[in-house]
Amino acid sequence: MLPHSRQLLRDSWELAQPNVGRLTRDFYARLFEIDPDAARLFTGVEMTAQHRKFRDMLHTIVLAVERDDPSALVLTGTTLGRRHEGYGVEERHYELVGEALLEALAHALGAAWTGDVRDAWREAYALLASLMRRGAAHAADEQSVRGAAPKR
Repeated sequence: MLPHSRQLLRDSWELAQPNVGRLTRDFYARLFEIDPDAARLFTGVEMTAQHRKFRDMLHTIVLAVERDDPSALVLTGTTLGRRHEGYGVEERHYELVGEALLEALAHALGAAWTGDVRDAWREAYALLASLMRRGAAHAADEQSVRGAAPKR
């Protein structure tokens, strides 16, 4: 990401911090509204802890982008993708999550949600989603190889 976009991401994340609880609630509410079937991925999950994990993940991503630390971003994104592959996340969920994230951020930031801020978050999420897809694909490949391996 360009320095200006990284700065917008960091500044908007700082502005969102006082509303981070609402942001996470809005994110999951919107996700389940646009895809009620996505709620099945969270069966048996304690949602307060899930909200905290989501918030912490966003913070980690913002820090990696802000620091322009590609190795941290790649590690975080591919690890998340591997983990989410195991949860049953499907390709279609990535677009839906992006939509829900942008809408929740817009709501949390109010007037601070400008076109440039939206574009910075859209770019950051596209990067993260790409890395997660890569991690998920590797996990699926490894699973199919293990499943195809002869039993000993």
